[in-house]
Amino acid sequence: MLVKLKNFFSRKNPIIFVDNNSRFNEVLKEISIEEIIGIDTEFDWRNTYFPKLCLLQISTKKNIFLIDCLQIDSLNKLKDIFENREIVKVFHAVRSDITVLFSSINLKVNNCFDIQAAEKFLSKDDLKSYAKIVSKYLSLNIDKSETNSNWLKRPFTESQINYAANDVRYLIKIYLKQKKVLDGTNSYLIVKELTKKEVKLGTQKLYIPRLKKLKFNKKIERDLFMWRENKAMERNVPPSYIFKNKYFKKILAIYDENFSKDKILEILKNENLANDLISTLDRC
Repeated sequence: MLVKLKNFFSRKNPIIFVDNNSRFNEVLKEISIEEIIGIDTEFDWRNTYFPKLCLLQISTKKNIFLIDCLQIDSLNKLKDIFENREIVKVFHAVRSDITVLFSSINLKVNNCFDIQAAEKFLSKDDLKSYAKIVSKYLSLNIDKSETNSNWLKRPFTESQINYAANDVRYLIKIYLKQKKVLDGTNSYLIVKELTKKEVKLGTQKLYIPRLKKLKFNKKIERDLFMWRENKAMERNVPPSYIFKNKYFKKILAIYDENFSKDKILEILKNENLANDLISTLDRC
């Protein structure tokens, strides 16, 4: 039987905490018959190349499910729901969540709607925070004090649970209000296309946005950038853990002058990495 958090029974949508495989399977059956669901993620991305998905929040019109991703053996079964084109998945700032879902568990999501993109289209204004959109449509103030919370730590505090639940509690209500306005101006499909573009950006490799921001004058510069990215991916650490950005030009200068292993080793602090870098750039 699913366990509901008693402290939140007074709310319209009870919170159901999912922290084992059998409960996870039960929840998936319930969610799979929904036509609209709200989705948000909590993750840790401090010391790794790839984000670590810690908590997945899914709301329906009746319930809010908090799935403790660190306690579930495999999240692969989510694919049947997330790839189902018959279920509308509502997000706020969809690109961020899609990036986490795709990069951490290789999950692709179809038929998405971004209330932030919709609000920007409707108001012809800048991107709005979730709190501001909730306030506008529902006249409610929500607490965002756990934005930078440690989602790896267990057990969750009551404040974390409340925060995580609120991040999906209002998504469907806002979606329905926005959709009504958009349908009135035949603009719903326009916002769906805007959302689709954001989803596409979220399903690209993590280095691509960083690569696009840089202007390389020489092939060797791109090769050095990609070498660092590949090593960071292999070790699942931030690229700055391989070497900091401030050393980028210094390594290139060493390469142009006289590719000295000692000088490279002085920067990388790791003989295997130094040998690999020299070997890689020598082949370029």
